[in-house]
Amino acid sequence: MADRMAFFTTPRAERARRDARERLGDRREVYRPGALLPVVGGQAERCMDCGLPFCHSACPLGNLVPEWNQLVAAADWRAAAARLLATNNFPEFTGRLCPAPCESACVLAIDGAAVTIKNVELAIADRAWEEGWDGPLPPGGSEGSGGSGGLEGSEGFEGARWSGRAGWSGSSERGGGRRVAVIGSGPAGLAAAQQLTRAGHATTVYERADRPGGLLRYGIPPFRLEKHRLERRLDQLRAEGTAFRTGVWAGRDVPGEELRARYDALVVAVGATAGRELPVPGRELPGVHQAMEYLTWANRVDEGDCPAPPVSAEGRHVVIVGGGDTAADCLGTALRQHAASVTQLDINPRPPERRAPGQPWPVHPKVYRETTSHEESGAAGAGPRVFAAVTVGFEAGPDGRLAAVRFAEAEPAGRSPRTGTERSLPAQLVLLALGFTGPEPDQRLFTQLGLATGPEGTLPRDDGFATAAEGVFVAGDAGRGQSLVVWAIAEGRAAAAAVDRYLCGRTELPSPIRASTRALTL
Repeated sequence: MADRMAFFTTPRAERARRDARERLGDRREVYRPGALLPVVGGQAERCMDCGLPFCHSACPLGNLVPEWNQLVAAADWRAAAARLLATNNFPEFTGRLCPAPCESACVLAIDGAAVTIKNVELAIADRAWEEGWDGPLPPGGSEGSGGSGGLEGSEGFEGARWSGRAGWSGSSERGGGRRVAVIGSGPAGLAAAQQLTRAGHATTVYERADRPGGLLRYGIPPFRLEKHRLERRLDQLRAEGTAFRTGVWAGRDVPGEELRARYDALVVAVGATAGRELPVPGRELPGVHQAMEYLTWANRVDEGDCPAPPVSAEGRHVVIVGGGDTAADCLGTALRQHAASVTQLDINPRPPERRAPGQPWPVHPKVYRETTSHEESGAAGAGPRVFAAVTVGFEAGPDGRLAAVRFAEAEPAGRSPRTGTERSLPAQLVLLALGFTGPEPDQRLFTQLGLATGPEGTLPRDDGFATAAEGVFVAGDAGRGQSLVVWAIAEGRAAAAAVDRYLCGRTELPSPIRASTRALTL
């Protein structure tokens, strides 16, 4: 019997990490293997099973958090996996990469000690893979290659039957031979493809890169997501029947008109990969790079494409301009490349340690957070993290290459440089991690399909993810703008439901969000 007072008697405990200095010697995941399992049951028991679970509402996937917490506390891992996989195609990704707005909305977060929902999710996801409960689900429900892993009717939780894991309809005939192309293989594209394949549609994913995965492969460093986990999921999609065409740039290698003729519907999930620029003097100097260029080369070294990256931090003074997750990924990568120093410039003021009055529970607050990369930077004494710092220019050395960065204190209003505060830092490498403005604007595909980016740089669609072009839908950051992996998966699932309805007149696929749905805010 679960302890109903565990939220009061059991303190919050997070998954243990490897020593920060040890982590700098490799690019493996930062967590200590197996360290979560001895405590996760007790942490799940802290869940209060609220009558109105705000954690559920804060998650765009609608994850059934109280239900799988209850099942983990009761050690019914199989049923917990059923509940988790019923709403989330890729929980091993969200459990590692999502900033967990569900935890911010946990009732216990009012007092600052939310349930470690993300850690419990990750433990369930990894256990499901280890036990073979998350095998392929080809249309028709055949279990010859893993199937549903025996999850239907899981013992210990009546009602945990999942006649549609991750929205699978269980019918090999519903698709009626319809063909769907998904353009882009990031989390939104992969989620849409898996849902459509499981609904019985012949689905092909087009990816311009040489390998599928999008930013999951080339944008996220392996110390946050080891790529064998991505490969494992891609193998599952292939086993279910999803086809992949890599190294094919839709709109160039295959025209949009040909795609329209070949397929009954298209899902455009090309992401928001146009990096935000910094138009200051010296931007053109050798040594100033967009963050994603730098991270992609580092990941390609891991893939074995080259022995060393053409853009490296080794032995250099590095300045990272930006304060988000991409900036933290650059920081962790530069430290592992043995940079001489790394300074991070964030134009925003340092956030408060606790919720500001204007960001009350249950919204996801902007508070001071240290990523694992910041922990490593502190352990290595690599350099400061400077807040309220506006970059005003880059200076060249005698060789014409980058030598220094000029910055100043940012005025609270307008973020303009404060007079008399300008100073400079030595730098041989600057990484611009300022976020993304939307899809790359030179996509021939958009013109060929009759699409045009809107004022915000994204592709317009109606609330059901459909564009003005017949049979063309938009999912993920291409339509929403730069967002989180959990929103991308939710968009992919919802867009798949819209496509299924368009092709068949109805759908049994779940649609967790609308295109206009936004995060909890005031």
